[in-house]
Amino acid sequence: MTASRPLGVLFLCTGNSARSQIAEALLATRGGGRFRVGSAGTRPAAAVNPGAIEVLRAHGIDWSGHRPKTIDEIQHESWDLVITVCDHAKESCPVFPGRPAYEHWGMPDPAAVEDPDARRAAFRETYEALSRRIEALLASA
Repeated sequence: MTASRPLGVLFLCTGNSARSQIAEALLATRGGGRFRVGSAGTRPAAAVNPGAIEVLRAHGIDWSGHRPKTIDEIQHESWDLVITVCDHAKESCPVFPGRPAYEHWGMPDPAAVEDPDARRAAFRETYEALSRRIEALLASA
């Protein structure tokens, strides 16, 4: 990262509807302009999961209006760091131009939890886990 160019960080997941959206929102809001942040999915969902929007809203982040993106939409952008947040995305992660660094933050999909109360708890746990990782990234950048 240089003073003239923010560090480009891309979060990848399968559906780009929960984990990667939460991670993008956290880094985008906490990064203080030091980062250019994006997210995409290997098989994007039709919409951001309501559980992701709800947990972000509970922490003061309005993420309404965002949508899942395909890898094709962001593949030709220059990324410095690509972070996969699910195992499937790690296995099918494409090669990006510019030789970015790759990191894997695998975690369970909160949207896959069937019981509504357990699903809300899973989204809170996902938010907290990603929040800790984002804070560590911010401290090291």
